[in-house]
Amino acid sequence: MQTGSVTTPFGRRPVTLALVRRQTAMAEIKQGKTADKWRVFRDVAAAMDTLGVHSNSVAVLDALLTFHPKNELCQDDNLVVFPSNTQLALRAHGMSGAALRRHIAILVEAGLILRKDSPNGKRYARKDHAGEIETAFGFDLSPLLARSEELAAMAQQVATERAIFRRTRETLTICRRDVRKLITAAIEEGAEGDWLSIEGNYVGIVGRIPRVPTLSTIAPILDEMQMLHDEIINRLNVQDKSENMSANADLIEQHIQNSNPESLYELEPSSEREQGAKPSKKKEHTAEPLKAFPLGVVVKACPTIVDFAPGGEISSWRDLMSAAVVVRSMLGVSPSAYQEACEAMGPENAAVAVACILERSAFINSPGGYLRDLSRRTSLGEFSLGPMIMAALKANGQTGLKVG
Repeated sequence: MQTGSVTTPFGRRPVTLALVRRQTAMAEIKQGKTADKWRVFRDVAAAMDTLGVHSNSVAVLDALLTFHPKNELCQDDNLVVFPSNTQLALRAHGMSGAALRRHIAILVEAGLILRKDSPNGKRYARKDHAGEIETAFGFDLSPLLARSEELAAMAQQVATERAIFRRTRETLTICRRDVRKLITAAIEEGAEGDWLSIEGNYVGIVGRIPRVPTLSTIAPILDEMQMLHDEIINRLNVQDKSENMSANADLIEQHIQNSNPESLYELEPSSEREQGAKPSKKKEHTAEPLKAFPLGVVVKACPTIVDFAPGGEISSWRDLMSAAVVVRSMLGVSPSAYQEACEAMGPENAAVAVACILERSAFINSPGGYLRDLSRRTSLGEFSLGPMIMAALKANGQTGLKVG
């Protein structure tokens, strides 16, 4: 292989010490070393930004590699290609001569190829009596072989950084969406706190996201957004725990004062056409108070709520209401929506409604909106828990039980 000798460029092109060092390095290629030229090319294409080359420069390198007859670059072979400008331009997709010269210079400057100029600057090869190339003048591809491991490491580093950037950008998008929706929910539902100030912080962080983001620019922005997200969650959690304790105490107290769990009886559907039901005046939209189901029937119809009861067991209406408060928070039902249900249905039946919603949570998009609708229909005398309990019993295979 024709490496190890230092040659200077033809014509007015100057020689640089960097060029001399690159040519000298070719003599240090390990004996018998080989590399797949197209794998090396893919590594160059992946790391072109790191190498400081353009996509058109990579296209010219692609064209040069097609003039090497083998798929492998081998230390024992002649790695100098000598295409004419016409041939090279044709394989470089019709690139102009001026553009070819500019991108060849970029490839040389990046240390990916070397010029091996003839005495007159022409590109050609001289063969021996056996037809083998004895001397060739053109473009030496040896730097690609010498730097194959380095180029592979560059490509791997670029791929790793791209993956990190993609994950960082996706995480920022999700975190940004979560913060925006959490702030909106807190403002709309009247949560305590200076949410307008928090929203101002959010807008300020979003405003610093560049139109063309990079890992170095969005990583600190993601840190700020995550800190804001954590702060919002902490505030809502503290407030939610306080509301849960208050709501639980109020409901238990109201239940103790207004009901006798041991004398509860089954609920009949509240339709005006039922036998023995008094017709209600539709204009006044008044409805008779709902009656509670036996606790055992509720637990059989809605067994999932037992997991949220104190000690994992429901032995009283107080246990059911305590579990319902926990489930209310888990389902994302606002305290105001649950309070409306308690006022419309009574605390026991509101807890039963929450237990039924929990059983069908996979099929209900907005548990809070669903509970508000049940409260509204109850106030209008249009809703009864009877069919809801029957459906839950049937779904859980308790078809032999009756609710009325």
